[in-house]
Parts: sequence; C-alpha cells; structure tokens
Amino acid sequence: MSDADATIKTVEAVLSAYRSGQRSFVNTNLPEADLSGVDLKGADLSYADLSGANLSQANLRGSDVSYATLSGANFSDADLRGAMLIGADLREATIENASFQDADYDPDNTLFPAGFDPKHAGMKPDR
Repeated sequence: MSDADATIKTVEAVLSAYRSGQRSFVNTNLPEADLSGVDLKGADLSYADLSGANLSQANLRGSDVSYATLSGANFSDADLRGAMLIGADLREATIENASFQDADYDPDNTLFPAGFDPKHAGMKPDR
C-alpha cells in the first residue's frame, strides 16, 4: 500500500481522491460504508473490504473489485458492467437489478449469492 492509499479511510476521502483523478483504492477498508449512488467508474478496489457496504445505484462500470470482500453489500441497481470480479466474495450480497454484463469472474473462486447464475447475468468466466 502506498502512502497515498494509507490516507484513504473514509468515504469522503475516497470520493475526493477520485474527483482529483486517483483511481487506485487497493486494500481500502470501508465496511458498512454508504457509497450509494457514487461514481467510481474504473476504480481499482481490489482487495478492499466493503462488506456490508451500501453500493446501491453506484457506477462501478469497468472497476476492479477482484479479491474484494463484498459479503452482505447492497448492489441493488448498481452498474458493474465490464467490472473485474475475480475471486470477489459476494456471498449474501443484495444484487437485485444490478448489471453485470461482460464482467469477468473466476468460476472457481468468485463467490456469489445462492441462486445467482453468472452466465445468465451475461458475465464472462476468466478461463
């Protein structure tokens, strides 16, 4: 983690850094954060802890949430088209009406809520 990443500890800090052009938020820890409606298109949130976060209506198009902890997060109506979800943990996440078209996932290591079919959602396996 770089020194810049070490200062990212709040939603406000993430949004301010994003508006300033920063896109790397690797290892960010914001469990239970309210990120509803935010625009983080193309952000790198790999290895982040966003468990229980509210990401409803968020624009995460083309973002990288690989190996992120997203269990219990709310992705209702979120845009995850083209996102990278390799090894992400989405167990118990709310994903109603979320768009996953062309998002990449690992069939062996990406964890989805019970009953979710990534092929039906238009996702692409990484192998």
